[in-house]
Amino acid sequence: MSDGVFPVDIGPQYEGEVIRKADMLVEFGGPNVKSKFELVTIKKPEEVIHEKVEVIGPDIPDIPEGSSQPIALLVDVAGARLEKDIEPVLERRLHLYLNYIEGFYHMNQRQDVWMRLKKESFQKGLKSLKTLGEILIFLYTSEIDIIEKIQITIVTDAAKVEELLQKAMEVYRARDEKIRGLREADVDEFYSCALCQSFAPTHICCITPERIANCGAINWFDGKAAYQLDNEGPIQRVKKGFIIDPIRGEYEGVNKLALEKSMGAYDKMYLHSAFGYPHTSCGCFQSICFYIPEVDAFGIVNRDFEGYTVVGVPFTEMAGDTSGGRQVEGFLGMALEYLRSPSFLKADGGWYRIVWMPQAVKELYRDACPMDLYGKIATENDVRNVEELVEFLDRVGHPWVKGEVKLPV
Repeated sequence: MSDGVFPVDIGPQYEGEVIRKADMLVEFGGPNVKSKFELVTIKKPEEVIHEKVEVIGPDIPDIPEGSSQPIALLVDVAGARLEKDIEPVLERRLHLYLNYIEGFYHMNQRQDVWMRLKKESFQKGLKSLKTLGEILIFLYTSEIDIIEKIQITIVTDAAKVEELLQKAMEVYRARDEKIRGLREADVDEFYSCALCQSFAPTHICCITPERIANCGAINWFDGKAAYQLDNEGPIQRVKKGFIIDPIRGEYEGVNKLALEKSMGAYDKMYLHSAFGYPHTSCGCFQSICFYIPEVDAFGIVNRDFEGYTVVGVPFTEMAGDTSGGRQVEGFLGMALEYLRSPSFLKADGGWYRIVWMPQAVKELYRDACPMDLYGKIATENDVRNVEELVEFLDRVGHPWVKGEVKLPV
């Protein structure tokens, strides 16, 4: 795909390339960095200087080898046919395009991005983030003809990234709020996203009005806009067909999707249950819902949580067991926004079967949690292990442990 003007090769053959720490020159974002994000914004033509790339902060040669750096990747675009709803779609293309670059790795989305540059690609000449921006401009303008002007700003100055992140979070929240009134029963089609199949070959995300993509970046409206933009692209329309099980969220069309996209690895997929045939997990998920057999209930852990979960395993280790495109009963990679869905784990007890989560997540989703349950969900500040969790739940009278919650049938 590369036209030969760049120091490294470019093309879909590099999707799925994993850069190990020993081969890494530097990483941007990731679990060791507090402030990082990417954002695409549609602007007026006069606000965009076409093909301008600006780097604010330390560039690649100025960053210590092997270190982790804050980053804000800002893409401003303009075009007569561009509509505001398409911003998240163009933003998610960053995952695709950055993974087209030889020796460059991109994972996750929004405020969870994680990028790595391989030493070998630096030695070949990818020595500036400006070159990275120029490659992105080449890919965007080559593949999306409705983009008439594009400008990229890459910020690595820690204070500036932190400042800009607050504004980006407001944009993300506004996007998420848009979908909350729509239900699966209101639409005839869902959308699938295959952007993560290069890392998880048997995974396919099914996006519905009540289940945002695992990465948290694509909701149903975004899927619809992406399909209208490119009906042969990684996001496709899925006719939902008749509903087989309204409690678990099993649809005829989703089962057909699962069978086709998993290459026959599985033929069923429940949208709202962690048991039986749960939705597959890629690797870009924002969080993991995990089963705790000692209390027959669930915990939630997000990517930013740095400590050990109540079961003694950190997110990184649990993610390895959950990801890869498999159906793993009791382990569900998911977007945090799914916690706001009226169908969140509907078949398994929903919020009333949640017994542990990090304090930061609990506070952030306070408004989604039932009022009578909030003080009865433990965090890392309350318990350190399962034994302490059992004692805590008994002491506060968690309704699941007391047997007050009945599962739907």
